[in-house]
Formats: sequence, C-alpha cells, structure tokens
Amino acid sequence: MATVVASRFGLSAIPAFIIAGILIGEHPPLGLPSLVEESESIELLGELGIVMLLFFLGLEFSLERLRQAGRLLAVGGVIDLVVNGGLGLVVGTILFGPGPEAVLLAGIIYISSSGIISRALFDFRRLADDETDLVLGILVFEDLAIAVFLGIAAGLAAGEAAGITDIAGSGALALGFVAVFLIAGRYAKGTIDWVSERLDSEEIVLAALALALAGAAAGELAGVSEAVGALLAGIFLSGSPEVRDRIEERLLGIRDVFAGIFFFVFGITVDLSAVGPVAGWLLLAVPVAVVGKMVAGYGAARVTGFRKRQSLNAGAALIARGEFSIILAQLAAAGVALDPEFREQIGIFASIFVVATAVIGVLFMRESRRVGQRLFPTRTSTRPKRPQTARGHDG
Repeated sequence: MATVVASRFGLSAIPAFIIAGILIGEHPPLGLPSLVEESESIELLGELGIVMLLFFLGLEFSLERLRQAGRLLAVGGVIDLVVNGGLGLVVGTILFGPGPEAVLLAGIIYISSSGIISRALFDFRRLADDETDLVLGILVFEDLAIAVFLGIAAGLAAGEAAGITDIAGSGALALGFVAVFLIAGRYAKGTIDWVSERLDSEEIVLAALALALAGAAAGELAGVSEAVGALLAGIFLSGSPEVRDRIEERLLGIRDVFAGIFFFVFGITVDLSAVGPVAGWLLLAVPVAVVGKMVAGYGAARVTGFRKRQSLNAGAALIARGEFSIILAQLAAAGVALDPEFREQIGIFASIFVVATAVIGVLFMRESRRVGQRLFPTRTSTRPKRPQTARGHDG
C-alpha cells in the first residue's frame, strides 16, 4: 500500500514506509490504534534490512566503476563533501558543540540517498541527460564516503574515537579495508567466477545471503558494525561483473522487501509527540540540507563544464536523503558513549529529516527544468552541446 500511494504522488517509497510505520507503530498519532509493536523478531528483520542494503551497495563498487566515474567523481564529490560535510559539521557544532554528536549529525546531513535519487532519475526520464553523469559520479563518491564514515561512526558511538587524530585514524582504517577488499575482489575474480559457474540459481542466492550474513557477523565481532561487514562482503564480489549481475538478478526483489521492512521498522519506534525538542534541529537542518545540495550540485556542474540549466538540474537531483541517514541514526541511538538526550532524539529527527528532504528533493527534481527555463531563458537557437571528456567550460 505504501509503495502504491508513493507512486501515485510521484514520490519515493522510502518516506512512505517510514510514515506507514509511524501510523500503525508503537506511538500512532491522532489517537489511531497501535497495530504493531517492536519485538525481537521485528528488530531482527530490520537488522537484516540493513545488511541487505549495505551488501548491495558494496556490489555496486568496483575499480572499473571508479575509473569510469573519473573526473566527475573526483571534482563533484570533493565539492559536495566540502560544502555539505562542512555545513553539516557547522550545524552539528551549533546544536551540540564540538564532539562526536556533531560529527554524526554532519554525516546524516551530508549523504544523499542513492536509492531515492536513482529511482527519481528513472521516473522522470533523466538517465540520458548529460548532467546525470555528474549526479551519478557524486553518488559514487558518497558511497565511498559511507564506507569511511561508518567506520568513524562506529568508533565515535563506542567512545573509541574522541580526538581528531582518532577520527582520522578510524577513517583511514575504513578506507584501507575498502581498498583491500576492492583489490582482493579484483584478483579473486577467476576463483569467484569458477565457483559461481558450478552453482545453480538457488545456490547462488543462498551463497550470496550466506556471504552477506557472514560479513555482517564478522563486522560485528571486529567492532566495526554489521553494516560495514556486509558492505565489505559486497565489495569483495564486485570485481566479478558476471557474479554481480547474477546476484542482483536473483536477489533484487529480496533486497527491496528487506529495505522496505527496515524503513517500516524504523518508523514503528518514532513518536511524533516527542518532536518538540528536535523542532529547532529540523528548522535549521532541513533548509541547510536543501540549499547545501543545490549549491554544491550547481557549483560542481559549472566547474565541470555544464550549462546553467543543467547545473540547476544537478543540484535539485541531489537533495533527497534516505537510507544512510536512517542507518546512521540507528547507530547513534545505540552509541553508549554519546549524550543520552542526543541518543533519545536522533531517531525522530532523522525520520522527519528524511521524509522532508525526500519529498522536497523529488518535487524540486520534477520542477527543475521548468524553473531553469524561467531563470535562464535561451538566448540563442543553438542546441546545447554535451561536455566533452575534458569537460571544458561553456556558457
């Protein structure tokens, strides 16, 4: 039902799942009856959702993909990181002072939603647009940043990374793990292909699920969280395009089901009556998040040679936040070393923040072409040219 309603209004299913969980969960608004309560089985399903989300994210990594993204990934990603990571850190410091809470809030504000944005690009027929190359390059950079940030966040939440040196060490360690698994997957491609050729469809599904769960368990035992472990398991398999395609073909539906369950379970625990203490957070964070992505996307597009209308489209496409913000909020809520008030309220903040930015982002993306025509009227009849590989500037 949530997906049908979201599709009817041209929105992503992610905020719809969260809203559905809120409406029938432990703290339903408007006097509605509570139909679902959190339990160990529901919590387990939510954790499986995290594992599958991060495992599939890891599958999208590969050295080849990073090379293809090239300059757009590097330039666009760095501009996005400086602008939105910096703004997120400023907001976090204003609200909580310098400390781990500020860093975690910066992560929630910084990372866009690959799931929502990719689906919206498809729905609005933007995949063939020139500027979409830049948008996808920035998303690849952010995916890499997720791997690093999860390692930092796990240390912060556990109280193991307090100073700047510790945070940098955690980030470098996480990036090192990603590099090792990327290289290992590349050199293990022959062995992975050999094994997969001897497995039928059902066995491929079971083997992929087993590897994802084993990676999650190893991550938990190593103290870097099950999300990082599942991500690294996916990265290991990403070096074999044949295996990756077989897994995605067989498990895409399962991933979507578990992802829906994850967002629904998150919504179950949200109590809208407790929104008062985070209202100020939202009034500051949501406008900053929207403006930050517009500025970063527009600026990155102009630097890499796109026209003004295309640059506006790129900025609008990056606004929506989603799965990573929720995952990070859950990690923060469980962080024993964090401020108790922050841990108690970060969930309700993240849920409303994601819903707000997802809705605003999809609406902005839908209207960006029309707005661009008004803001930047065409002065000549010449057709826009696609930026070349060098991405030289044009007017």
